[in-house]
Amino acid sequence: MIAILLSVLVGRRVIKHRKAKQQEKEIEKKEGEIREKSMTVIRKRTIGGEALVDYAIYEMTLQEKVKYSLIAAAVIFGISYLFYDNWIVSLIAACFGMIYPKFKKKDLRNKRQDELSLQFKEAISSLASSMAAGQSIENAFRDVLKDLKLLYPDENTYIIKEFQLINRRIENGEIIERALDDFAKRSDIDDVKNFSDVFITCKRTGGDLVEIIKRTADIISDKIEIQQDIKVLVSQKKFESKIMAIAPLGIVGFLRTSSPDFVAPLYEFGSPGPIVMTVVLICVGCSLLISQKIMDIKI
Repeated sequence: MIAILLSVLVGRRVIKHRKAKQQEKEIEKKEGEIREKSMTVIRKRTIGGEALVDYAIYEMTLQEKVKYSLIAAAVIFGISYLFYDNWIVSLIAACFGMIYPKFKKKDLRNKRQDELSLQFKEAISSLASSMAAGQSIENAFRDVLKDLKLLYPDENTYIIKEFQLINRRIENGEIIERALDDFAKRSDIDDVKNFSDVFITCKRTGGDLVEIIKRTADIISDKIEIQQDIKVLVSQKKFESKIMAIAPLGIVGFLRTSSPDFVAPLYEFGSPGPIVMTVVLICVGCSLLISQKIMDIKI
């Protein structure tokens, strides 16, 4: 009875989880279609055409693909050789490193958006200061670009390129609301979208633009700082979880070095030894995935 009850509860949980995942995929698909239409319109009406950066999608270069594939292949080869002591098996396993760039793209995309978010915080702070000093909106955006160039000497910095594009569109006669809204849509960052919505609404309704932008900039800056503090704390725990997950690898390496005769039966093909090592390797991989899943805290 207990077994039947547990199986029913687990089955219901699995079915519910699958339905939720399916709904999320459908929503993401619809949002992706809407976003792609928006990006098509933005590319058509913006100077730069296809060179515009869509921060929600990261396209890896050939150099990056080769780099991360080689790193993954080397790591997999080392782990496989540690567990099986066989060159052929290790080389075959290392070939799976070719699929690692597909998983790395998400990390690189999140890293780029984090950089843009921090740079945007500096930009809106400078914008609020310029407008508080009595500058017009157009001149304030020009002053922001000057301040950003002092903070980030590299011309290829994301926020500098974006504000250069906004100022160029304003000089060509486009309204500033459209230029800022296009940047917010391409960034796919909530803070940028919120600021854009507040800016557009305030400018169209004739509110106190200076005071509202100052308050919005303060709120967004405080939010980003709190997010960074949380990420620092979480990153420390993530590092600890990785150490705990890969500790068995160190134990296996220590046993191979200090007592090779003791673990020799585990490397004899045709015996249960390789099966035991495979089970251990699967357990280590599952523990690493579970620990990273637990520490994947969305802020």
